[in-house]
Amino acid sequence: MKLGVWMLATIPAAAAGWTDWQSRRIPNWLTVPALFMGIGVNTLALGWAGAKEALLGAGLGLGLLLPFVLIRSLGGGDWKLIGALGAFLGPARLLNVLLITVLTAGLMAVVVIIWKKKIGQTLRNLAHMLGSLFRLHLPGPELSLDNPDSLKIPFGVAVAVAVVLYTVRQAWGV
Repeated sequence: MKLGVWMLATIPAAAAGWTDWQSRRIPNWLTVPALFMGIGVNTLALGWAGAKEALLGAGLGLGLLLPFVLIRSLGGGDWKLIGALGAFLGPARLLNVLLITVLTAGLMAVVVIIWKKKIGQTLRNLAHMLGSLFRLHLPGPELSLDNPDSLKIPFGVAVAVAVVLYTVRQAWGV
């Protein structure tokens, strides 16, 4: 039955990846019901232990990514999507999916940076972020989602790829 929960997680993940690719937004009508669905399905599959795992997974996802939303380097829809998927996957599996997501998003970013010929600007931005970190200051709005000139990666697409890869891996028992 737990395998079925993983498989169900691919539905909101794929839908979010598609909407993020098309419109660069992940709507609340998708993420909020997915959160409750993840909690409900885990509760049905595993009882109170499933409810606890779902709530811990959702809380972990929301807690880990909240700082990135607050400094405007991650959108609210991406944040809510991770919380919803945490409800399906639980905390341990969510960490695996997040690792795959970060690697996928990083690869996507490298491809876009090279394709758009923004290597120099990216290196300057990284130096600026590193300097801000050492000064214990935020880098500023020029390096946030608010800058219309910055390159943006559809994080929901990376999440969808990660969830599908993780689900396939679990289904094959690898």
